[in-house]
Amino acid sequence: MPIPGGLLTTAMAVMPHTDVDRALEYALSLDIPFWPQLPLLNYYEDMYVQAAEHFPGIVPDAENRTLSFSTERFMAELDNYMAAMDSPETFDVSRDYSAVYHRFLELDLSDRPAIRGQLEGPVSFGFNVCNENDRPILFDDTVRPVMFEFMARRINIQLQRLLKKNPNAFMFVDEPGLQFLFSAMSGYGDIQAKTDLDEFFAMIDRPRGIHLCGNPDWDFLLGLDIDILSMDVYTNGDILAASASSIKRFLDRGGILCWGIVPTNMEPFSAETMDTLSNNLENVWQRLVTKGVDRDRMLSQSLLSPATCCLVNPDIGITVEKGFRTVRNLSARLREKYRLG
Repeated sequence: MPIPGGLLTTAMAVMPHTDVDRALEYALSLDIPFWPQLPLLNYYEDMYVQAAEHFPGIVPDAENRTLSFSTERFMAELDNYMAAMDSPETFDVSRDYSAVYHRFLELDLSDRPAIRGQLEGPVSFGFNVCNENDRPILFDDTVRPVMFEFMARRINIQLQRLLKKNPNAFMFVDEPGLQFLFSAMSGYGDIQAKTDLDEFFAMIDRPRGIHLCGNPDWDFLLGLDIDILSMDVYTNGDILAASASSIKRFLDRGGILCWGIVPTNMEPFSAETMDTLSNNLENVWQRLVTKGVDRDRMLSQSLLSPATCCLVNPDIGITVEKGFRTVRNLSARLREKYRLG
């Protein structure tokens, strides 16, 4: 199994730090490290901006910290983009767009049980980036297929680089926009999304999965051809129990669940203890077990992480760092309790 389980630790990549060394130190403090994204450091560290690098038609505005799309520019740049598709640099993250990525790749990561990368997913990117008519480019039938292939190629190039550092590398496709898929938003529904995402993941090398902090249709996500699903169980634990049959099928085919259980926002974090967090998570597990999910299989195919990223705390990175330490301590406690080695 290339993605380990056994309640080892990882985290989502967006961090509030402006100290690159400190952010990397905390990313490396977890069992499965990753390269941090630092949007408070500069504009290009924003996850949408990073994903947009070299995409035809994109109009970045660092001064106003906006990202838009020009249909005219897309058509003008498309031929040059197509001509450059054989170049890995077209799809990799450049040094200008990440302060950490290339430093991460320079480290010796061979002794880790796994390492992880990430990229913003096409649904969220397409919802977030709008054209000159203020319409999300996800709704554009000409742009959408180019965008999905572009993101797939970017994920594959990054995964290839990570696999050279560790044979158990894998990728998170960050898709917060999937929670809006079944809302009243017109122009892009679940049937189109299922078709597009099936084709998208068919273009992506394994191992690959989805991370999001919101509350989507869990049965929809668990039915996609992914190897890992990272979720905010701290907020959505009660809802997840209703998807026990989908979780069981996901585990039966070898899927890994990453349980985001430790809040990183100051107020909820201060209200919790190791006991309350452990009880919260174990109660979710017990509800799933009573509905037919095998506990031993579930724990052997599970990771632990913070519940969400957080950029808005007055203390900047202090609570986030406490959250990372709590995840490590909670992992040690539960691994000992369930004899996971």
